[in-house]
Amino acid sequence: MSNSDAFLPNTAPFTPDQVKWLNGFLPDLQSDQLIWIEAFISGLRAGKGGAVAVAPEAAPTLTVLFGSESGNAESLADQTVKAAAKAGFNAKAVSMADIKPAKLKGTENLLVLVSTWGEGDPPENAVDFVEAFMGDQAPRLEGTRFSVLSLGDTSYEHFCKIGIDFDARLEALGAQRVFNRKDCDVDFDDDYAAWQTGAIAALKVLAAPAAAPAPAAAAATAPVAEPVKYSRTNPFPAKLKERVLLNGAGSAKETIHLELDLEGSGLTYEAGDALAVIPHNATDVVEDILKTTGLDRDAIVTLKDGDCTLETALTSKLDVTGISLPVLNRYYALSQNKELDDLLKPENKKQLQAYLYGRELIDVLHQFRAPEITPDDLVSIMRKLPPRLYSIASSLKAHEGEVHLTVGVVRYDAHGRKRKGVCSTYLSDRIEEGEKVDVFVSPNKHFKVPANPDTPLIMVGPGTGIAPFRAFIEERQATEAKGKNWLIFGDQHYLTDFLYQTEWQSYLADGVLTKLDVAFSRDQAEKVYVQDRMRENAKELYAWLEQGAFFCVCGDATRMAHDVDKALHDVIAQEGGLSEQAAVDYVKQLKADKRYVRDVY
Repeated sequence: MSNSDAFLPNTAPFTPDQVKWLNGFLPDLQSDQLIWIEAFISGLRAGKGGAVAVAPEAAPTLTVLFGSESGNAESLADQTVKAAAKAGFNAKAVSMADIKPAKLKGTENLLVLVSTWGEGDPPENAVDFVEAFMGDQAPRLEGTRFSVLSLGDTSYEHFCKIGIDFDARLEALGAQRVFNRKDCDVDFDDDYAAWQTGAIAALKVLAAPAAAPAPAAAAATAPVAEPVKYSRTNPFPAKLKERVLLNGAGSAKETIHLELDLEGSGLTYEAGDALAVIPHNATDVVEDILKTTGLDRDAIVTLKDGDCTLETALTSKLDVTGISLPVLNRYYALSQNKELDDLLKPENKKQLQAYLYGRELIDVLHQFRAPEITPDDLVSIMRKLPPRLYSIASSLKAHEGEVHLTVGVVRYDAHGRKRKGVCSTYLSDRIEEGEKVDVFVSPNKHFKVPANPDTPLIMVGPGTGIAPFRAFIEERQATEAKGKNWLIFGDQHYLTDFLYQTEWQSYLADGVLTKLDVAFSRDQAEKVYVQDRMRENAKELYAWLEQGAFFCVCGDATRMAHDVDKALHDVIAQEGGLSEQAAVDYVKQLKADKRYVRDVY
């Protein structure tokens, strides 16, 4: 064998040194000629007498970009990657938290899945990306083929706003839309399936080189029974083992601790994940609707998942309380009520917003009568009853086969009626110990205990925001993590609202909890909140951050999360001797390093 023969590869492709060696003989060697030579040599090595094997075409690449708040968009992105791989794509899921818009330049195939949170805001992990993508420095994307799936909630005014904005922005940057955007409500399964199938098929037709065929199926074998997988579309009936009222006598609040049995489900979770509960509507609410409409409870109605009685649909299938602009528009189409028509006119937007606040569907049925409404008409205006997500308050390492929740029960009066939270009162009033609740786990990959057990951890969780931090501490105790732990908790009164008080004091005594600061807002003339405790401990808080601490926040998004964020910026500027802009950059870096994470609602 000659030296040159020894240098040739056994298989394609060539290494850079081999390409350099070939170019010494053929200085004008082109890439397509190189591919031919590689294939020819592969054929020789395989003993095919010089027959040239056809080099397989590379599978087209596909980027599945997602922005997720509660984990739905991320979960669907993972499903999309799997479906695309079966269609022959080299697909990968990318979080908006882990990429800059400039990196999208040159992307040939792009699918975007993004949720809208609150009043038209981007998801927590996508704020910086969205700001940059909508700005003047975003790259031109000619040559990029795309489609967008937008997740939202029609009970909010700016339904799917971020997805709508993304779709328009991609087009404005020169990208080619190959499949129309799909806007999904909380009942997104069917819409997602249709979008996924259509978008991948459209990309496959246009992608070059053509997508490689899926591998041939193996010879049929006897089917093996797989264990049942419980999920959003197939929830697990978990038995309620225990329910405990956490507030003391005289409290203005009603917070319950729930323990659910997961034995036999195969469900697992990590500290930081959420548990989704599929509730039933209250009997008195259903009865009021039946009485107001005069409809027969036993009438058969047709829903997406089949036929059932009207009473069953109103009790366990449909959202019978929520009202939104789409619901009112559908109801108006049935009722043709003049008063409702006036309320829905664009010039009366402020009056409509005022009307929606604190009201439910029963108010609409009372005020804007529709005498000719039928059972199928009634159910057609409602959306599917959505699951409610609760931050898990336990570590599976500490409570094998169980999951714990901390739930604030909602009850209030509005517009002359007593109101109540659908799911919170379902869990507090309508499920007895020993009965079962339909649940599934909703992962939250971005809200976790630090992977390094030595990392310090700061937790800010007022009210029911304490839930995941109970799980965090249980996790760190179970794994014998050595990192320092600091909890900042707040509520109304020390004597009645110190949730899990004995547990925290025990952790403090044992050294698992390094530092505990509490803020009980109503125990003194001047209200004190968690952000005030942060400012009082500014020097130590900044020192922990400089030591690499994670800063985690859970709870109310409307005011608390904003106030805590402002306090964090102020502390960093003050203790770090930084300008306002430098403090902003410091916090942005914390977020980029995934050391500042929030689970807010």
